[in-house]
Amino acid sequence: MRHKLPTAEEIAKLPADGGSAYNRLIFESSPYLLQHARNPIDWRAWGDEALALALSSDKPIFLSIGYTTCHWCHVMERESFEDEEVARLLNENYICIKVDREERPDLDNVYMSVTQMMTGRGGWPMTVIMTPQKIPFFAGTYFPKSSMLDMLPHFSRIWKEEKEKVDEVGRSIIENLAKAQSSQAGGDLNASHLDRCFDALSQAYDSEHGGFGQQPKFPTPHSLSFLLRYYQRTGKEEALNMVSHTLRQIRLSGTYDQIGWGIHRYSTDREWLVPHFEKMLYDQALFTIACLETYQLTEDPLMKEACQHTLDYVSRELSSPEGGFYSAEDADSEGEEGKFYLWTKAELISVLGDEDGETFINIFGCETSGNYLDEATRQRTGKNIPHLKKSISEYSHLQDVKPKEFQQKLENIRKKLFNSRESRVHPQLDDKVLTDWNGLMISAFARTGQAMGIKEYIIRAQKAADFCLSELRQPNGRLLKRWRLGKAGLPAHLEDYAFLAQGLIDLYEATCTPHYLDQAKQLIDLSRELFEDPEVGGFFLTAKDGEQLLTRPKEIYDGAIPSGNSVMAMNLCRIWKISGDEKYRDCLNRSFSAFSGFLESSPSGAENFLHALAFVLHPPYEIVISGNLEDENTKKFIKETNKRFLPFKTQIHLPRQFEKSKIVELAPYLTAFTSSQKPTFFLCRDYACDQPRVDPKEVGNILNTLLVKNQDSLD
Repeated sequence: MRHKLPTAEEIAKLPADGGSAYNRLIFESSPYLLQHARNPIDWRAWGDEALALALSSDKPIFLSIGYTTCHWCHVMERESFEDEEVARLLNENYICIKVDREERPDLDNVYMSVTQMMTGRGGWPMTVIMTPQKIPFFAGTYFPKSSMLDMLPHFSRIWKEEKEKVDEVGRSIIENLAKAQSSQAGGDLNASHLDRCFDALSQAYDSEHGGFGQQPKFPTPHSLSFLLRYYQRTGKEEALNMVSHTLRQIRLSGTYDQIGWGIHRYSTDREWLVPHFEKMLYDQALFTIACLETYQLTEDPLMKEACQHTLDYVSRELSSPEGGFYSAEDADSEGEEGKFYLWTKAELISVLGDEDGETFINIFGCETSGNYLDEATRQRTGKNIPHLKKSISEYSHLQDVKPKEFQQKLENIRKKLFNSRESRVHPQLDDKVLTDWNGLMISAFARTGQAMGIKEYIIRAQKAADFCLSELRQPNGRLLKRWRLGKAGLPAHLEDYAFLAQGLIDLYEATCTPHYLDQAKQLIDLSRELFEDPEVGGFFLTAKDGEQLLTRPKEIYDGAIPSGNSVMAMNLCRIWKISGDEKYRDCLNRSFSAFSGFLESSPSGAENFLHALAFVLHPPYEIVISGNLEDENTKKFIKETNKRFLPFKTQIHLPRQFEKSKIVELAPYLTAFTSSQKPTFFLCRDYACDQPRVDPKEVGNILNTLLVKNQDSLD
């Protein structure tokens, strides 16, 4: 069972102000805002009405930004936002506005920049006090009730009595934001930037436990995917080993849900044992892609299993009947973080019996005193996070039974625990469908289905893509940000266009259906119209006709998810090589120029952006497979290509009678090809092709020569 938000029927009966039981957030679609609809605070959503009220009443704005599955957001709500004393201070002296950072990444970006500028750190919940003109003069993150009771009267007095000081702080913030925005350009990008990123990641790498840094430790799949491309370019085994070790450690750890699958947000410790328990859609997508690419290079069965298990979790828990993917599952249930996922030794024995219980306890690292510590006291709780020290196949060799029998025994044990866990109170589901995160998940399903030949995954990607193109796209071609309970809304941002376009290109390669490539190209063209900076290069986060904020952000840093500029750069690479249209290459080069300064100072700050640089420097090649999809050799050519990790290629299917096909319109260079009665494989560079191949074995040998090159042959 899950915590239920108010139904549409219940909301429809309420008065315009929400009545005595609710505030105005009850009429919003965001689950995060709805969570706060019962607070005694007169919360309003960000918009013209709330901002106009701040101006007319001459009150400062108390802005709180968070998201549905944020643990510390829940803590601050329980301590302060549900408290009558705090609510009285807020309602009397401030206009109180709540923002879901996942629906409004533009607001989150601007005010997080301010928060980091003023405090040296960031995080959620984000707390900002600002003028009615949206200019902040105080910012921070989580505050306990005692701090709220002190700071709310203090800043109310500052606003009323020292507005000159407020204006001075505001001017300083605006100036610093402008400076930060203009400091990204630099010199030319080249292979040395790839080397410097590799060196930075090598220095931060934890050789014992995998990952980068100490704690907290994030999976950072974009760093891992960069290292795989670096290995492909240079042949440096160290890069591949860092990735393989990290992903194996994560998959076996408590940061991965060993009972129900799926990866948690991050690890609070260096060993990947104790996670922050929320499960985000984008983490599932990016983790799957990193595992898939590693599997393509290493054929490690644990990586294959990680892909399939993670996608199976998403299919089961984060898939809407309409076709889109839900956003997340909360870290908390029944007011406790991780309660849904933890087990006492007694609970395990009760569900499994003595023999199977002891087997699970011994293999999955469970203890009588528990391996999960109380966050406040750091004392053992008797509760356990199941985790492994090595893969099940490695354990099976130590048993007296055959490996397959032992693995099946443990799978039966897992299913018993899963079925038992299903009776618990589930973490809340954030059931909004976000365009950008769905684009990432479309890529994960399409690419895994393509590489492993799993048709069901490709069908699932198609269902999500068709949903986004029908429900989250307006008649004029522009995207919307969010869909929930049959209602789409909010302006889309750069990430929505970039991530969905990427997913559609990946889906084209998985299905050979030109419609998806055509839709991707349209989104890329529209992105250039709405978001491109024609003077400096790169893309703004917000559209040219979007809401005017303190600054128009242009993000390149790859954080929890890649930046829109990073993904758009790779989209430009692919659509340029597919279409042959140099305008996309020119746009890409302007992006390289716009962000070269950032990469000079932060070589590992935009690993996904460096995917595009590596693609251009490799240099890229075009693969054309001609023949009807029903022909066996056509299938074999596609299979030979799909199973390999080939990040520096574009791939096109050319039907036997192709002269009037859509793909020729999208890739005009194909008109130089001639129809063949036999399925044929072409490997081309800059549209100059090697001799045609008709033998799948020969094609496999040719593709093997593309896998790992020596640095000397490329520079």
